This record gives sequence, structure tokens and C-alpha cells, in this order.
Amino acid sequence: MTMGQPSSTTVAAPAERQRHHGAAGPGAGWSKVPEVTALFWVVKILTTGMGETASDYLGRTLGPIPAGALGFTGFALLLVAQFRTRRYRAGIYWSAIVMVSVFGTMAADVVHVIAGVPYAVSTAAFSVALAVILFAWYRSEGTLSIHSIRTRRRETFYWATVLATFALGTAVGDLLAGTLNLGYLPAGIVFGVLILVPALSGRFLGLNAVAAFWGAYILTRPLGASFADWMGVSAGRGGLDWGTGPVTLALTVPIAALVGYLAVSGKDSPKETLPDAA
Repeated sequence: MTMGQPSSTTVAAPAERQRHHGAAGPGAGWSKVPEVTALFWVVKILTTGMGETASDYLGRTLGPIPAGALGFTGFALLLVAQFRTRRYRAGIYWSAIVMVSVFGTMAADVVHVIAGVPYAVSTAAFSVALAVILFAWYRSEGTLSIHSIRTRRRETFYWATVLATFALGTAVGDLLAGTLNLGYLPAGIVFGVLILVPALSGRFLGLNAVAAFWGAYILTRPLGASFADWMGVSAGRGGLDWGTGPVTLALTVPIAALVGYLAVSGKDSPKETLPDAA
């Protein structure tokens, strides 16, 4: 069973049964998200780390306001490009994920640094926001499966969820590493262990595949960011002192290479697609 892919024994909710054929009807089209493969998780974790250090680098280089404006502009432009495509395109999709990572980090940092909100409070607030989005999505569509992203409404719910997971992951990571003084490397190890819980629960304990997917997806953010911070920050802060700029560049190279490979090979292209909507 692929994480994020409901098993054949999963009982559909009433709303899902009512909408099952509607998802393939007028207004529906090709799937807009990739298949969940091993490379999906590798690229996802790399983008979370890159987004963390890129956000820090831009904030220190340009200042919080110009960096935030740049991050929001890039985020908006790539998201528009993603919505305008009629099917999954690896380059556009993963570029949008990168900008969500950068802007989501900035949003969480602004709440803490500029507004002075403690990470414990922002963690709780982002958790509530994510729960509300997921509830609204399920109430509206009857499913949270990413394999159902074939309509504009579901795509909107999907990207709202993705943005909320990045903001929440940033707050949780900084809460553990900074506020609780665990440090970036130990925090990364903790999240590395925690991300195995939904993966193993889905495989061996019968946890619903969709729940397992989103549980792991949320944890990729603090996992990647903690290790990226550990590489970038100074030795006085428990890091390797490589600098946020060099770490950002070092992570961008494998991201670009892997996304290029996926775009050319089509290894993560959705296997089941519907005809383009008229």
C-alpha cells in the first residue's frame, strides 16, 4: 500500500461516495500532483531544508520586509503557474513547493520575530489552522487523498494544507530546537525517528494510508529544516557554521537534478489520469 493511497478495504465516507463520479465529471481533469514514491520524500525533505536556509539568508541579506515581499511574489507567481497547468508538471509543481517552503518559513518567522509570538503559541495556532483546513476539505470533498486532486476546489484545499504544514513545521522545529534548547542536530534526529511512526503504522498497524501520508508530510518540514539549520548556523549555536547561503546552494543542486530527472523520466507522473476537461 502506497502512503497516501487509500487501501481497497477503506470504506468511503458518504460524501466521497456521492462525489466519486463527480470527480471525473465536468470540470475534472488530469491529476495535478505526483505519485508518492521514494523520490517524492527525498525531494520533499530537501526542499524543506532549502526553504529554511534560503529564508534565513534572504532575511539577513535583504532585510525582513524586502525578503518577505520577494518570497510572497515568488510564491504567488509559482502557485498561479501551478493552477494554470492542466496536469502534473514536475518542474512547475516542485518549484511551487520550493516557494511554499521559503514563504511558509518566512510567515512563521514573522509571527515570532516581528510579532513576538512565542513558538509554543504559534505551534498551537498553526495546528488549529491546519485542522480547520483539513476538516473543511474532508467535509466538502469526502476525501483527503492527494490522488483525488483533479478539480480546482480540491487543488485549492491541497495547497492551503501544504502551506499550513510548512508554517506549522517551522514553528514546531524552532520550538524544539530553540525554545526547548534541544539543539538543531538532536531535534533533527528526533524528527527522523518520529517520521517513521506514521510510515510504520501505515504498513504494520493498519493506519489509514491518507492519515499516514499527511502525518509524515507534516514531519518532513521540521526534519529537513533542523538538519539544514544545523549545517548553516554558527558553532556557538550548535551548528557546523557552513553559512545559510552555501547550504541553500548545496541543497538547490540536488533538488534541481532530481526534479530534472523526474521531468524527463516521468517516474512520478500520475498513473491514472482523466481526459483534459473541455
